[in-house]
Amino acid sequence: MVRILYILYLWLFMVPVFVVLTILTAVTVIVGCLLGGERIFAYYPGMIWSWLTCHLALCPVKVKGRENIDRKKSYVFVSNHQGAFDIFLIYGFLGVPIKWVMKAGISKIPFVGAACRAAGFIFVDNSTRKAATRSVQEAERCLRNGASVIVFPEGSRTYDGKMIRFKKGAYQMAVDQHLPIVPITLNGPFDVLPIGSLNIHRHKMEMVIHPPISTEGMEASHKELQQIADQTQEIIASALWEQYK
Repeated sequence: MVRILYILYLWLFMVPVFVVLTILTAVTVIVGCLLGGERIFAYYPGMIWSWLTCHLALCPVKVKGRENIDRKKSYVFVSNHQGAFDIFLIYGFLGVPIKWVMKAGISKIPFVGAACRAAGFIFVDNSTRKAATRSVQEAERCLRNGASVIVFPEGSRTYDGKMIRFKKGAYQMAVDQHLPIVPITLNGPFDVLPIGSLNIHRHKMEMVIHPPISTEGMEASHKELQQIADQTQEIIASALWEQYK
């Protein structure tokens, strides 16, 4: 009975409100950034939209480790990728302005793609090695301008809640710019909305922000980048709920 009531609430109230909020947020971001307010409009409207989405879905959120990050510093955040609600959880509750490094396909979503472009988010094009290199260079340009970026090193959402091996692109950026890497563990988004499903479930979510890892003195060799990727994956795994290990 509770599930039936939630489904009715979902499709009769939450989804229509979410669609309206998404359009309003996208338009606000586009107009605000075009008028020169990227510093404010590239972050705050999306943060509020994400915060509201989690609450509209009736999913309680717990955040641990915010004391590990300094709003005045730039970081490369790396996180496991459980599902679509990862975006709402991070964007709405991390507490620091970020630029997203995302798949090029998102640019085709009506309103959302245009808002992401206006906000200066980075679309990753893996069609060729040259295109992928350009994506990394664009992300590094954002980092040089004082922004922080967030990357899902797995490259795609999990199909079973468990992580796959991390790729090295995010770590290349961090080492090149001598910026600390902050691992983030996400728990719960897989149960809220797994890949391939439109059937949202009410479920608690948790974000654990781990202490930064310095990249000073590191070399951008294939071996060292893979070592730091594996190290951050182990840190993220250490805070996963048992069902995701």
